[in-house]
Amino acid sequence: MTIAIGNDHAGYALKVKLLEMLKDKYEFTDYGCYSPERYDYPDAAEAVANAIVAGKHERGILICGSGIGISIAANKVPGIRAAACQSHFAAKYCRLHNDANILCLGERITGPGEAAEMVEAWLEGEFEGGRHQGRIDKIHAIEAKHSK
Repeated sequence: MTIAIGNDHAGYALKVKLLEMLKDKYEFTDYGCYSPERYDYPDAAEAVANAIVAGKHERGILICGSGIGISIAANKVPGIRAAACQSHFAAKYCRLHNDANILCLGERITGPGEAAEMVEAWLEGEFEGGRHQGRIDKIHAIEAKHSK
């Protein structure tokens, strides 16, 4: 599985550290940004989200200062379920229960070691389906209703 990854300037340093820590275990495609120079998080969010809905990648990781802004932007793309997580528990269960296809992290909130553990828990998790599938179906129905 290749993973799409993207960031704004406030998430650049964490992305570099994550890629270094995880490069031997996972394959990433980097959708930018590529320096700490100003870069708007909606641009990174849209690039990664579009790559996922186009089927180029199963999952994506987005990083900004808090993880919040970039998750809001990514969730505007139909078919995306981006979760801003600040704990190992949240990263694990957004995958198991919410079928999150993008994990959003905040460099100003989460250190690199903890972020790597969160990414691994999220990537290793598989959606449980069952009672959770009905909720995902409702999310898709809301999305369909509002995208007309």
